[in-house]
Amino acid sequence: MAMSQGANLVEKAMGHGDNATTEQNMTNPARDREKYGDPNETMKALAWMGKNDCQVVETPKPKIIEDRDVILKVTGSTICGSDLHLYHGAVVELQKGDILGHEFCGRVDSMGPGVKGLKEGQRVVASFQIACGDCMYCKKKLSSQCERTNSNTIENIMYGGRTAGMFGYSHFTGGFAGGQAEYVRVPYGDVNLLKLPDDVPDEKGLYLSDVLATSWNCVVDTGVKEGDVVAIWGAGPIGEMCAEMSFTNGASRVIMIDGGSGSWRLDFCKEKMPKIETVNYTELPRGTSVTSKLKEMEHGGPDVALECVAGEYAKGWAHYFEMMLGAETDTSEIVNEMITSVKNYGRCGITGVYVGFTNHFNIGSLMERGIRLIGNGQAPVHLYWEQLLQMIREGKTDPAKMLTHRVKMEEMDVVYQKYNARADHMQKVFVQTRFSDPPSEGSPKLTTYKS
Repeated sequence: MAMSQGANLVEKAMGHGDNATTEQNMTNPARDREKYGDPNETMKALAWMGKNDCQVVETPKPKIIEDRDVILKVTGSTICGSDLHLYHGAVVELQKGDILGHEFCGRVDSMGPGVKGLKEGQRVVASFQIACGDCMYCKKKLSSQCERTNSNTIENIMYGGRTAGMFGYSHFTGGFAGGQAEYVRVPYGDVNLLKLPDDVPDEKGLYLSDVLATSWNCVVDTGVKEGDVVAIWGAGPIGEMCAEMSFTNGASRVIMIDGGSGSWRLDFCKEKMPKIETVNYTELPRGTSVTSKLKEMEHGGPDVALECVAGEYAKGWAHYFEMMLGAETDTSEIVNEMITSVKNYGRCGITGVYVGFTNHFNIGSLMERGIRLIGNGQAPVHLYWEQLLQMIREGKTDPAKMLTHRVKMEEMDVVYQKYNARADHMQKVFVQTRFSDPPSEGSPKLTTYKS
């Protein structure tokens, strides 16, 4: 928390870059209602109020401030595992009152005069990243690396370059209000919204915003191919969809690793995909490591390892204390397990969120054994979402298989607590608003937590 607030002060002192072509630091219309908010109408939104504290607040509805803005009436959103990094205060440059949420769909409520190809009332899904459509990366559909939507200076210094702006993911990624709300402003709306056809309900189309593209990117970017044995760390929604998509790309075996309070997710994924094999690291016999178990299961180890967890979850005391003391921001434990587990010249892809620096990295094994370590990056949603939409329509992928709960926008504060605790066997949620359609056939019934 102290690091996050310190980063806000440093960023303010240094100032932003001059590359952004859309408004920055508009994480809640209430910060300047005259400039950003509707003068008459309000909405409910989920706001970060401090470490492990999110609250549903009443705040002004956003208004159009740029020619290519779309104001979206949100009909569905969700919580992503990466939202928990914000909840925990692990991502720098959060400010009290920031509206969270980077996965959402809805209907066009209004739009600026420069928007082309959309009309009011149209059903659409938003990409979690904000792209301009015209820069070097956008022309290649590498939308997550847009050069013109994030002018944050600290990110540029830390990473040697900036990512695109992202909805609801702190001022570190541009400072944009997120979609865990009843309305959201979408800059460059005709670039960052994909039309949803009538045969794809919100309970499926919503997940084109992030989880499907992120999982697909993890699998194809790490090069899963015919006959590969794939090990996946983390049996959450991303890990689950990576398992399905690894089989789609020809994997002969998929082994999922999880444990602790998330152990139930292994059984959940196994029920959905009986072909997968599982390793519960908390149940391994004394003296047996994840690496030795995987090498026992497959001669030499798997061909491919996929990291679908994140760097903030320390397993051992050394990393726990180093992170607590600020000596590192991320643990290297899972990445080291991946490196030592795969075959010589194996491939390791990192798609879980890592925000800064780590200690005790096994660079020796990486070099000596020729391991390919691949940062999958923030997934370029625009590169994949049309293909993935078609796969949904053809039944080649089914995001509904990970959906376990339907909840109310008004109860999002409680839902964050439940999701953080991995309680109620909550794998993936669909968050309804007052604008949502009735549940589609086969989707979960509404779960309520407040009387």
